[in-house]
Amino acid sequence: RIWLNLPRFSYFAREVFAKELEAHPPQQQHQHWAQICSGNPTNKIRGCDRYGCGQFGADRHGHKGKHTGVDVICADGATVYAPFSGQLSGPIRFFHNGNAIDDGVQIRGSGKDAAPFFLTSLPLPSLPGYCVKLVCIHPIRYHGQIQRGQQLGRMLPMQRVFPGIISHIHVENCDHSDPTQLLTPVVPPFPQQDTRWATVCSGNPTNEIRGCDRYGCGYFGAPRRNGKGKHAAVDVICSDGATVYAPFSGELSGPIKFFHNGNAIDDGVQIRGSGFCVKLVCIHPIRYSGRISKGQILGRMLPMQRVFPGITSHIHVENCDRSDPTPNLERGKGR
Repeated sequence: RIWLNLPRFSYFAREVFAKELEAHPPQQQHQHWAQICSGNPTNKIRGCDRYGCGQFGADRHGHKGKHTGVDVICADGATVYAPFSGQLSGPIRFFHNGNAIDDGVQIRGSGKDAAPFFLTSLPLPSLPGYCVKLVCIHPIRYHGQIQRGQQLGRMLPMQRVFPGIISHIHVENCDHSDPTQLLTPVVPPFPQQDTRWATVCSGNPTNEIRGCDRYGCGYFGAPRRNGKGKHAAVDVICSDGATVYAPFSGELSGPIKFFHNGNAIDDGVQIRGSGFCVKLVCIHPIRYSGRISKGQILGRMLPMQRVFPGITSHIHVENCDRSDPTPNLERGKGR
């Protein structure tokens, strides 16, 4: 009956949603923004240091009011991403003194993103949406459209201005409301989400794990030689020189030096993505930083036989929290 009276339903839905917007503007609703800074997938907020605290409402030095933004931790020089899709405008001069971090940009997004999906095609009232200022960054550009998760710019050298501070992006809603809930991800990165990883090594489409050879075993928790603890990773079989792929999309960082001796296989890289963080060792990546997509070429397998003759050549795959990655690799079988 509802669909037979669609105009009436549309009018009713529009009126209900308009009243909901008045009570809870989209900027105040518990929506979730994307990761803002590489290396901080949960948008972790700065705590306290000798310069002050990063949470919303924190006291400012000299009792100069309250903090009307939040400080999202971000290393100097790190890549910055758009938290939502919208229109850029700027520059934003927060300090008004031209120092090394006196730059930023505003993003104003469509409130349509805050509407329930079944209402987005209806003639809704004008939606205020999101509007945020990101300060202490240098944007790629100050005008034009940008998409959620797209590279926005880079973090400026905060340590040059405030030595010893926890470097951060100042994130301030245009209406001075608290953006903390918007920054909180839907799920934390651990425990890991139930999604499938791609094939890690060419020639091993099922991510088969190394068995046992004279050097040891490749499964998670396998005892190490001379009773030196347990294996905190899994060894995915991979021939020397084979192509290595990214198991999921994320941000690269490295190099990872596992052996710390400069041998022929002492190289690797970390990938931190939505819900996952993993180190892949005994490979040489194409690059150590930047974004990578699931299944994209990550690098090549290094010559393990040169270091351990007769071993089952493999990639050492270790979760950053040292949990067992086996289920994620198994769910990628045949894919």
